[in-house]
Amino acid sequence: MVKRLFSRFYVGLILLFLYAPIFILIILSFNKSKSRSKWGGFTLDWYHSLFQDSDIMSALYTTLILALLSAVIATIIGTAAALAINSMKKTPRTILLGITNIPMLNADIVTGISLMLIFVALNYTLGFTSVLLAHITFNIPYVILSVMPKLRQLNSHTFEAAQDLGATPAYAFYKVILPDIFPGVLSGFFLAFTMSLDDFVITYFTKGPQINTLSTKIYSEVRKGIKPEIYALSTLMFVTVLILLIFVNRRNTEKNAPLIK
Repeated sequence: MVKRLFSRFYVGLILLFLYAPIFILIILSFNKSKSRSKWGGFTLDWYHSLFQDSDIMSALYTTLILALLSAVIATIIGTAAALAINSMKKTPRTILLGITNIPMLNADIVTGISLMLIFVALNYTLGFTSVLLAHITFNIPYVILSVMPKLRQLNSHTFEAAQDLGATPAYAFYKVILPDIFPGVLSGFFLAFTMSLDDFVITYFTKGPQINTLSTKIYSEVRKGIKPEIYALSTLMFVTVLILLIFVNRRNTEKNAPLIK
């Protein structure tokens, strides 16, 4: 009994340290006073000012375009890679899956510096396209991870049966394989979109001086001094990422429900 109470207290303490700063940030985004230690009343002025800031709106536009493009391209490449890996024999499949998992286990700063060095070595100008390529690179493993479980659940005989009935391989894929793996593909897309939307470290090392995303814009503004608009921006980013993660997790839960039964 004492051990259980201590465990709950310990977990509660960890959650408090993790989420208390976020809740404080959210509260400050509605504080009419610019002071962090004084409550001046409820206001939405900082959100209004946020959307009037052209630099932040430019960073928001860049972030959304990057996240959408990288997620779409990574989903296409990742799905194709998952199909290829799934068709391999056990040993090469295990090796490739292990290699695929390395970028997810690797520290972001190592990935960011490595990609930056590659771009510099190739004399590639750092800018929008370099960030896009970097985001596609680190998003692909997440798509593969989402699609592979659905491929393992497939019955290979259905694809062969469709071909025996006269369907071309492409038509059989779109009518038989794709509908079954689509939940995994969709989960991979949203996961890739969320990872791209939330990334800072890799973006920071590969973006160059020409562009800013929301995360790098927040970092540059904080170095000058925290403005109330940054609280509002951070709150919106937190809520957006939270909603996307909840959606992805719910889809994964629904996807795995038949297996649990």
